[in-house]
Amino acid sequence: MKTIKGPGIFLAQFMGDEAPFNNLKAICEWAASIGFKGVQIPSWDARLIDLQKAAESKTYADEIKGIVNAAGLEITELSTHLQGQLVAVNPAFSEMFDGFAPAQYHNNINARTEWAVNQLKYAAKASRNLGLNVHATFSGALLWAPAMYPWPQRPAGLVETGFAELAKRWLPILNEFDANGVDVCYEIHPGEDLHDGITFERFLEATGNHTRANLLYDPSHLLLQCLDYLEYIDIYHERIKAFHVKDAEFNPTGRSGVYGGYQSWINRPGRFRSLGDGQVDFKSIFSKMAQYDYAGWAVMEWECCIKHPEDGAKEGAPFIKDHIIRVTEKAFDDFAGAGTDDAFNKRILGI
Repeated sequence: MKTIKGPGIFLAQFMGDEAPFNNLKAICEWAASIGFKGVQIPSWDARLIDLQKAAESKTYADEIKGIVNAAGLEITELSTHLQGQLVAVNPAFSEMFDGFAPAQYHNNINARTEWAVNQLKYAAKASRNLGLNVHATFSGALLWAPAMYPWPQRPAGLVETGFAELAKRWLPILNEFDANGVDVCYEIHPGEDLHDGITFERFLEATGNHTRANLLYDPSHLLLQCLDYLEYIDIYHERIKAFHVKDAEFNPTGRSGVYGGYQSWINRPGRFRSLGDGQVDFKSIFSKMAQYDYAGWAVMEWECCIKHPEDGAKEGAPFIKDHIIRVTEKAFDDFAGAGTDDAFNKRILGI
């Protein structure tokens, strides 16, 4: 059995224009000062990393790793959430997602998709150069807009066609990650075609059960769908290779429920909260993750519409540390063991 590594922190929500949040060295020193042991790096933020350079230069990758290590931290994973989103975009959302790509690819879906795919392939090589074997991303979505709710009635074969196309786009990427010894972990998330267990299973089937297609477990998104996020671990633990520790709460009313009524985050029945302020049962989650021998990082992703991010981070590190279970190296009843004796066992069984 292995003890979960942590606490880690996803840097995306903390980056800014002022110190210590405006460069890799400073933000790593800040993260270490409040108790974190690892950082998940958003690969689209040039203040943190040049993804293509990290893919093409082991020397540069070592420099990035050295900056992180000098602060007493490790890199948990690289993230391509924004680029992964752009691997598959329904035209209904195309203009809204243009901001995830450089300006020269705006209003050009094909060129933007090609850029996103290349970014993922760079991420595979950069992860290898950094000594990482796990990667965090989004799947993108072709079906979410026209088919998330079955009204109007879906044309026959629409879902199957959508997943076949999604798999077609991702297979070359998954193969590139495989060539570099890295698992792709899809964050199961509303707005993505992979947003629950069934959709992940559809994708797995469409990719021929690709060994590198795995999961980033984030219970907040599952709670807000009223999904059993504990049984989810029982079902998919063999594919869970990354873990976002994020809290949420769901308080439906007579006026609004899961869909939120187009309200802002602070007014929705379902909203993300800082660790410990929501409804997620993290004690049971960490217990199950230890039971199934999850060997990766527990990484805080902070998204709260109420609490200040720096307070959320300062509270998050000890919260994760206190929930990590140091797994036992022996059985509790070893003191009463009778040793191993094949003849004795046969006598007990009468054989």
